[in-house]
Amino acid sequence: QVQLVESGGGLVQAGGSLRLSCAASGSIFSGNAMGWFRQAPGKQRELVAHITSPGSTNYADSVKGRFTISRDNAKNTVYLQMNSLKPEDTAVYYCNAGTYARGLYYSGSWGQGTQVTVSS
Repeated sequence: QVQLVESGGGLVQAGGSLRLSCAASGSIFSGNAMGWFRQAPGKQRELVAHITSPGSTNYADSVKGRFTISRDNAKNTVYLQMNSLKPEDTAVYYCNAGTYARGLYYSGSWGQGTQVTVSS
């Protein structure tokens, strides 16, 4: 099992940027697909972006063109660069170590989450 620790959340004004980091330890990281999810108050947790082991990426329509997911296998770390932030991006963001198969991302181990708040 992979242990995950997120960092980089905070308070930012609309239009600003944040970079989230997720440090992994434990079982092999490079073989996992990695994902970032978010959950706003009163809403279901949603997949924001994922990156496969070879590095292919996919994004939710709501963040395309604004967010970029990347990974550094040498550092066992996955990142989420968030630009042009909007108030509706406010949520707790969770890192996930999962699998990717048949065109779908399957969630696995979760981090504890990091709060992102975007003020208008």
